[in-house]
Amino acid sequence: MDFLPGTATILQFAAATLVISITPGPDMTLFVGRALSQGRAAGFACMLGAMTGILVHTSMVALGLSALIVASPQAFLALKVFGAGYLVWLAVQAIRHGSAFTPERAGDGGRSLVRNWATGLGINLLNPKIILFFMTFLPQFVSASDPGAPATLFFLGLLFIALALPITSSMVLAADGFSRLLRRAPRVMRAVDYLFAGVFSAFAIRILTARS
Repeated sequence: MDFLPGTATILQFAAATLVISITPGPDMTLFVGRALSQGRAAGFACMLGAMTGILVHTSMVALGLSALIVASPQAFLALKVFGAGYLVWLAVQAIRHGSAFTPERAGDGGRSLVRNWATGLGINLLNPKIILFFMTFLPQFVSASDPGAPATLFFLGLLFIALALPITSSMVLAADGFSRLLRRAPRVMRAVDYLFAGVFSAFAIRILTARS
């Protein structure tokens, strides 16, 4: 199969992906926060939404759309503003609802999972740092002269997801188990809500300072 990179390239890519997967970011903060406040199903729904976003970013890189966004100051600025605004909105939601919200109380578990998936997708797509990251990360493992470069980029994007899933899944499961202890201490859970709100706000500031 022509789109498959060499073994050495795959090993290098896998090593880089594993390091990236354990690096904290808005996505990981969302997974863990939702698992703590709403349970593992919500955490996994957010995680799958973000993984869907990675597929979109991979497609944009393969088709050259990411380069167009970064090259346009207006488009990049709009993305930064929307992305930072979305994170601030999530921070406000964490304070307003946080651990006080559960799917059982809402009475619409199915809709809650879809909303969490959409939240994970949104936080991933509206993060300009992810566009910059994938635009600079994936092409390092593909030769510019390779006629099958788009297919190879798609393969690497799927490989990124396959390698990241076990790591992110274990973090969601750990957060869900930890939440059972925290629910016995409402004040601690409330402090966690404010902690995640602060982290989202900090990431919003970092997004606004991103440069193309």
